[in-house]
Amino acid sequence: MNGANTLIGKKLGGASKMMGMNGYWYPPYAYATYDPYTFPGEEMLLPVATPRYDNQTQIALRLIQEAIGDERHDELFYDYLISVAPTEQEKQVIAGIRDDERKHRRWFRQIYTELTGQQPPAMEERETFQKPESYLDGIEKALMGELKAFEKYRVIYQNIPSRYRDAIFEIMTDEMKHASYYNWLYAKNK
Repeated sequence: MNGANTLIGKKLGGASKMMGMNGYWYPPYAYATYDPYTFPGEEMLLPVATPRYDNQTQIALRLIQEAIGDERHDELFYDYLISVAPTEQEKQVIAGIRDDERKHRRWFRQIYTELTGQQPPAMEERETFQKPESYLDGIEKALMGELKAFEKYRVIYQNIPSRYRDAIFEIMTDEMKHASYYNWLYAKNK
């Protein structure tokens, strides 16, 4: 290793540490970076009839199935919130969120189909939502649901093949935007 622009390995306390020329310590690992020119590996070239998924893809597929059902449930719950929202502005905000949930469900179905070559299995109907005690309780439930969805989608993002990550990232940012709107609605009606 030579030159002022390279990292220099120094022995400190018997352990090899990487030090930059500016004296800052750099950890002994590298962060993964996004490479838009990376193409899927050979596993993606297998015929659809012989589904072989690595453990990460299996995790993503299971969570996508759950997400499809969750998005449908949220859509129906938000229809209820629209019906009881006190102002036209609030109805429009919640309708926009509901429309995003429809988009997410459509995208999750498409990703699942592309990964497996099959339509997602029909999900068991979840219990019909229980009507919240008040509009404000419904907003709070919706806010917490959006945050939980973000956590689930983060796991999908970490486990899905890279070519789908942009779509998952957009869904994740929509969920954060929805949480912000519900936070605003909660504060406005408190």
